[in-house]
Amino acid sequence: MTAHSNQITEHDAKSAAIARAKRLAPDLAARIGSTPATRFRGNPDIFGRLVADHDEHRALLAMIEETSGDSPDRRRLFGELVNEMQAHAAAEEQALWSAVLRNPDTTEDARHAVAEHKQIDELIEELQEADMASPGWLRRFAKLKDKYLHHIREEEQEQFVAAEKHLSDADLAHLRSVFNRRKKAEKAT
Repeated sequence: MTAHSNQITEHDAKSAAIARAKRLAPDLAARIGSTPATRFRGNPDIFGRLVADHDEHRALLAMIEETSGDSPDRRRLFGELVNEMQAHAAAEEQALWSAVLRNPDTTEDARHAVAEHKQIDELIEELQEADMASPGWLRRFAKLKDKYLHHIREEEQEQFVAAEKHLSDADLAHLRSVFNRRKKAEKAT
């Protein structure tokens, strides 16, 4: 435990995120391997919340790789991944990046993150239109995975670090609340 009394260990936070993904297909492996170093995993603030989602997304990506063809597991896992990633991005943009855009020192980070969200959405659309049983689907999926892992590594190691310097503890708590509300609303639609 650190100074944050509500903080959980990095290992427990990562395990909980993987368990959320595994509930959809408990028999599939979720080999996410090592994750980029971040001091936010397990934190009770907005950044810890975002990293928890990222870890769940990493697990879903790994589990999809364990599937083959146009299987029920692949459909279910990909549907959940898309729902999760799109709700996460919308909530992150409203809660974090809209606040970060207002500060000239972090505007470029926010713009970069939002632009990458759009690129990821385009890759998702390509996958949704492709035949899941085709080898082309797996190649497109690998492209999505690489892009997304690059994106969340940048957020966790660079952009969140820069943004945190310009946010108060009250901001961090408020932004987490905004994120949670918006993500819940997004997933409900």
